[in-house]
Amino acid sequence: MSYDVTLLGATGFAGRLTAEYLAAHAPSGFRWAIAGRTPATLESLQADLSALGNTPETVRVDVTDHASVRAAAEQTKVLVSTVGPYIEYGEAAVAACAETGADYCDLTGEPEFVDRMWLSYDALARRTGARLVHACGFDSVPYDLGAYYTVAQLPDDVPITLRGYVTASAGFSGGTYRSAVHGMSRVRQSAAAGSQRRAREARPTERRVRSLPERPVRGPDGHGWGLPMPTLDPAIVRRSARALDAYGPAFAYGQYALFKRLPVAVGTTAGLGALLAASQVPPLRNALLRLRQPGDGPSPQQRAKSWYRIRFVGEADGTTVTTQVSGGDPGYDETARILGESALCLAGDDLVERAGQLTTAVAMGEQLLRRLDFAETLSQ
Repeated sequence: MSYDVTLLGATGFAGRLTAEYLAAHAPSGFRWAIAGRTPATLESLQADLSALGNTPETVRVDVTDHASVRAAAEQTKVLVSTVGPYIEYGEAAVAACAETGADYCDLTGEPEFVDRMWLSYDALARRTGARLVHACGFDSVPYDLGAYYTVAQLPDDVPITLRGYVTASAGFSGGTYRSAVHGMSRVRQSAAAGSQRRAREARPTERRVRSLPERPVRGPDGHGWGLPMPTLDPAIVRRSARALDAYGPAFAYGQYALFKRLPVAVGTTAGLGALLAASQVPPLRNALLRLRQPGDGPSPQQRAKSWYRIRFVGEADGTTVTTQVSGGDPGYDETARILGESALCLAGDDLVERAGQLTTAVAMGEQLLRRLDFAETLSQ
């Protein structure tokens, strides 16, 4: 085995930030590589990273060439992908890891991609021993591990109701924007993939996991308004709850974007509805895509002012616990840290032996929670 970690898409916006994190934080003796299509660009990044500590090697990989991606998977413990939109460019890396038994993690927030990869590769990964861990960034680790942490503060073996309230201030890159527009344009395909998965995926028979009704709610302690978030994160939390008995015999979860004033919440909903409608019409979708280009992203100064906070309120058997997960720039600085630590965790920590498509809570749980150290109990 040549490498502990190979980072695919290292020269992109999020990929470069992740490479910088690994170069600065990887332990002594850690063997890693940055991978992409253009050797000259990789070598330029390698030179920049050499000043940060642990210098990677370079590997040429073209995500449109399955043999190229498989060769990279055969030479690494963990293949990390930052190449999106994942529905267009992500499958080759998942397939290569499922085939070879290498572990895999990525930054996707695309529900359709995650469901299609489960349909195609979960069973194969279980046979080869590969851990396929999607959404190892702001999508969806703070939510998944925040819920995992909160559940641990509540009584055992009783029904649990958990709500997560999200506030944030941050910009986004061209890659993230384009992935979001592509995702909105594929709502029917995404729904079809989700239906296929639900029809095939085994569910626990002794325990119940459900989502809370998707309607506006008042915020914690009656302050502000929460709007249900139609993102991948709640599905990830529920999948962790189905896989782990610690979530109790009955678990219900709701996740909400928190606004101080109702008119702002209503306006945000209307704006997202208009964007969703426009993304269904090819000329309008193409016009939207031209607004941001891959590689664009918030400046270091903008990221330094960004932040996020997720407050979880858990209730079980008369006990209420409030916890919080918080950090800096969610989409990039924090995402690079989360993805980097996820890769280091998969490559080097003593983890429970599980395989297939796994959530972060199921694959890495306590170990990744300790590495990130971003959760705290506010009241109990």
